Amino acid sequence: MITAQALNGSDRVRHAFFTREGGVSQGVYASLNCGFGSDDNPDHVTANRATAMDRLGLGGGDLLTLYQTHSATVFVAQDLWDPDQAPEADACVTKTPGVALGILTADCAPVLLADEEAGVIGAAHAGWKGALGGVAASVVDAMCGLGAECGRIHAAIGPCIRQPSYEVGPEFHTQFMDADSSSQGFFLDAKREGHFMFDLPGYLGQTLEALGLAAVETVPGDTCGDETRFFSYRRATLRGEKDYGRGLAAICIKEYGRR
Repeated sequence: MITAQALNGSDRVRHAFFTREGGVSQGVYASLNCGFGSDDNPDHVTANRATAMDRLGLGGGDLLTLYQTHSATVFVAQDLWDPDQAPEADACVTKTPGVALGILTADCAPVLLADEEAGVIGAAHAGWKGALGGVAASVVDAMCGLGAECGRIHAAIGPCIRQPSYEVGPEFHTQFMDADSSSQGFFLDAKREGHFMFDLPGYLGQTLEALGLAAVETVPGDTCGDETRFFSYRRATLRGEKDYGRGLAAICIKEYGRR
């Protein structure tokens, strides 16, 4: 698993961007596939999620994940729910100790956030649609609604598809230019005429920094380019594979005085 220095400064906050290694799943799901949205054996997914939570000092049932739809919708978590009852949202916030907020990705960017002083954490799923639609601002706003302050929030963008792997078409480019012409800085010309290479974590990082957060870190790792460590929707699609595993990013906050 991978951690971010921006989130390692607090004894209360635990987090991880888990790689695909160390689980029980097989085939295209090998091995730490944590997504029930895949066609993997559900028992394997349950075991993998429990393994991940054990590394954070929690039980498998303490992990909350969402029904992700590439939106900017945020859910405020107060109680645990079963995976098959996950709310439809792409970000989640809580101030409940001992609950892990999880994001599932296979090229999109997971974003983990924490205001240790307020005891508020957040997690967001940011593909290009969510990034353009404002999911970063939405999750920060929701955290502030629970008592966090922008100037105290530390954020980390996890491994995701990186610019050398992320070729996009002209329609994609146009949507970003129509929203903000300064986004041109996150596009490079691709080898194919009229196509571009997009910097998703760079775009997200600038968006988060503009919110006035205390720290924003981008964790290295290209999910599409590094098959050993990461699942990738794009890689699976290019190969004609019918399915793919989902990687997990998770964050939790402990009660004061607990190890």
